[in-house]
Amino acid sequence: MKLASYIVDGAASFGAVIEGGVVTLPPRLGGRFRTLRQLLAADAVDDARAALVGAAPDHRLADVTLLPVIPDPDKIVCAGVNYRAHAEETGRDVPTRPSMFLRMTNTLLADGEPMLRPVNSTAFDFEGELVAIIGRGGRMIPAARALDHVAGYTCFVDGSVRDFQKFSVTAGKNFAGTGPLGPWMVTADEIPDPAALTLITRLNGEQVQYSGVDRLIHSVPDLIAFVSEFTTLLPGDVIATGTPEGVGHRRKPQLWMKAGDVLEVEISSIGVLRNPIADEQV
Repeated sequence: MKLASYIVDGAASFGAVIEGGVVTLPPRLGGRFRTLRQLLAADAVDDARAALVGAAPDHRLADVTLLPVIPDPDKIVCAGVNYRAHAEETGRDVPTRPSMFLRMTNTLLADGEPMLRPVNSTAFDFEGELVAIIGRGGRMIPAARALDHVAGYTCFVDGSVRDFQKFSVTAGKNFAGTGPLGPWMVTADEIPDPAALTLITRLNGEQVQYSGVDRLIHSVPDLIAFVSEFTTLLPGDVIATGTPEGVGHRRKPQLWMKAGDVLEVEISSIGVLRNPIADEQV
C-alpha cells in the first residue's frame, strides 16, 4: 500500500495512492485521524488497508498537491558515511558505529517542490537515500526486531551545502528547502527486506549514483537499534540511511546543483522522487 500526505480542496489530508489517483482516508476512518502520523501512532495501517476494499480514487494524483510523506515528524535522524564505497571516496575510515546527525522539519519538501540552492553558497550537492519511517515507537529496540517497528519506506534527498558542512554538519544539512521526502510511503509488508532494494540518483536525466541497499555499512535494523539507544523513537520518525558513492563534491570536476536542474531519486518497489532546483530568494 502506498500512503501519501497532500493538500486537496485547500485542506491537508492523507490517503492511499491507487490507479493514478488517491483515496482520501480520514472520512473512511470515521474522522479518527487527521494526519498520516496520527494513523501510524494509532497502529491503524490495517484499518486503512481495510477501508480501501472496493474503493475508487477520490481525486486524480495530478489534482492534489503532495506534501512530504510525514510533514511534521518529531525527529529526522540521518546516517552519515554509511556506504562502504562512499566512505572510500571521501577518504574516511569505515565507521564501527553509526554516525548520525539531525535535520530540522523545515528542511523537508514534497515531490515536485523546488529544492532551494542557498543564496550564500554555490556548493549545493545531492545525496539520494532510502528512508525508514517508524510505525511502532520504542527505546532500546533490538536489531533482531527492529524491522517490526517500521511502518514503511520512502525516498529522500539529503541536500548538502558543502562549504558550510566543512565547518558545521548541522549548518550544512539544515538549510530550508533542501530535504525532499516522498513521493509516498510504501508500507513495510510490501518490502520485507529493505536490503534487497536498489537506489538510483539522476541529475538532469544522467545517472550519478547507483547502489544496492545491501551495501550499507550499518543496516536498517542496526540504525534503528542504534538510534533507539539514545532517544525514544516515535511513530512517524524519519530515519535516513545514508547515501552511496557518486556525490558531487567528490567528482572531478565537482558537480554542483544549480537553478534549472532536475534531481531524481528512484528506489525499486517505491518509485521516483523528482524535484527541480531553484535559487533561494531572500
